[in-house]
Amino acid sequence: MAAPRSFTWTRRVFLTLLTGFVLLPVYVMVSSSLKPLEDVSSQFHWLPSNLTVRPYVDIWSTVPLAKYFVNSLIVAGAATVCSVVIAVFAAYAVSRYEFRGKRVFSVTVLSTQMFPGILFLLPLFLIYVNIGNATGIALFGSRGGLILTYLTFSLPFSIWMLIGYFDSVPRDLDEAALVDGCGPLRALFKVVVPAAVPGIVAVAVYAFMTAWGEVLFASVMTTDATRTLAVGLQGYSTQNDVYWNQIMAASLVVSVPVVAGFLLLQRYLVAGLTAGAVK
Repeated sequence: MAAPRSFTWTRRVFLTLLTGFVLLPVYVMVSSSLKPLEDVSSQFHWLPSNLTVRPYVDIWSTVPLAKYFVNSLIVAGAATVCSVVIAVFAAYAVSRYEFRGKRVFSVTVLSTQMFPGILFLLPLFLIYVNIGNATGIALFGSRGGLILTYLTFSLPFSIWMLIGYFDSVPRDLDEAALVDGCGPLRALFKVVVPAAVPGIVAVAVYAFMTAWGEVLFASVMTTDATRTLAVGLQGYSTQNDVYWNQIMAASLVVSVPVVAGFLLLQRYLVAGLTAGAVK
């Protein structure tokens, strides 16, 4: 049955307005990043009169953006790898085995998502400082401490999401692998993990995006040597001036890895997010 003509036109108008609403901030960022600072600080014009790529050159010298980029890449990459590896083992154990406290563990993992992250800021700060004073292990102000912090956010969601995905993988595959002589770990990596690639990719993208754009904990748990991009962008605002064109240019540059990764893994991400919805 064909949709009414009024519905078709209403959908087109709505989607056009929605697309314009989404792309408008992106256009403002791009156009502002191609203007001199004087033009950005004055009255806004939709069409730039003086185009320049100088802001994209100056962003690397105004603040140590390359160092912040490396810090963010190391922290986000390590947090992603740790989240995926731990979540795979934990989710597989919950999905395939029965043990005492299984339901409590699952509910606890899911309930941690109800608490705002700011509640953990002061406790983690005190824990890191006390561990450093007692053992000499410098967690506060280090990349390792920031990685552990991000695991407290990404790991519970990753485990909960992979549990649902592993539940959708038929247990007959595991049993067939065990009959063929595979052990539990070999069955996991040879059979279950290849079948769960979309869910694992979705978890990896979520963990990476969470660590890449996090600001609150990175602003407290880092020093000048370990500062990440999300916090380092504040360096373009000084006491004398705000380099708006460089802020826009840097924001576009730091968003490239996330956008590129999302576009490349979009097919797996959509499949992973919808996995286990119908059983």
